[in-house]
Amino acid sequence: MKKTVLGRTGLEVSVAGLGAGGHSRLGIAQYGLQHSAMIVKTAFENGVTYFDTATAYGTEEAVGLGLKGIPREQYVLSTKFPYRNEQGINTPDRVEQVLGESLRALHTDYIDIYNLHGVAPEDYEKTVDMLLPAMQKAQKQGKVRFLGITELFGSDTNHTMLKRALPDDFFDVIMLGYSIINPSAAKTIMPLATEKNVGLQCMFAVRKALSNPEQLKTDIKRILEKNQADPSLMASHGTLDFLVNEGAAGSIMEAAYRFCSNAPGIHITLTGTGNVGHLIDNLKAIQMPALPEDILKQLDVMFGNVDCVSGQ
Repeated sequence: MKKTVLGRTGLEVSVAGLGAGGHSRLGIAQYGLQHSAMIVKTAFENGVTYFDTATAYGTEEAVGLGLKGIPREQYVLSTKFPYRNEQGINTPDRVEQVLGESLRALHTDYIDIYNLHGVAPEDYEKTVDMLLPAMQKAQKQGKVRFLGITELFGSDTNHTMLKRALPDDFFDVIMLGYSIINPSAAKTIMPLATEKNVGLQCMFAVRKALSNPEQLKTDIKRILEKNQADPSLMASHGTLDFLVNEGAAGSIMEAAYRFCSNAPGIHITLTGTGNVGHLIDNLKAIQMPALPEDILKQLDVMFGNVDCVSGQ
């Protein structure tokens, strides 16, 4: 497995990270805890050293079980605090309580990256004011090594929250949505993150739109309605079929992972699945070389102005 250093954290990590969220959530709802733990262990056995989960996913126990018995220094753990509840933004005392629950579920004394989870743009300032001191306290206590924040990319497709967070420079690691059909972060987020040496985790490399033709059609329709692409260009290229037809990649999903994992500034490309075969294929794709330059130029012409879809 290829390795990289996660920005200013100095942590050496695999370029492919196992994500325990998304649609699959390690297959836990369909196949159960033991199966999900097996996916985690299989990922480690195939070189993955970065594991991302969250309280809200319900997969912390599976990640903890899958990594049980493996020396702690051999892997890096990322989990997330749900900053909102039904009444609004959580109180600082909940950080300590929920973090304790995460530590127990993950069978560890510390979390490497502790993130505020899916922060909406309108909540950013108040969330940081209320919760960041509690996270910093946990950091001083040794329960957390580095702090992170993740965006709500399903609705915040143009990265409004991260545009505010990066200049504040409170967070060592960020998680952003980035994909073939919405590469806007390359212009708005990634250059500043690289300048500040912030660790970059890529999510949404492959979501429903890049594995389901009907969802892709829906997203293309939205892109065209927003006048963010040329209709004749989209029609003439069969949208993404040309990636395979012209021999650039073995599948659209392979191309999608290669597009993200080789993008300047991205350290970790996350993949999540409950299927061992898919996991192995995805790990191989993430480690493959960049797409050909002419293909990247064509994708930029087609999707370079898009910031209105997530692929979800």
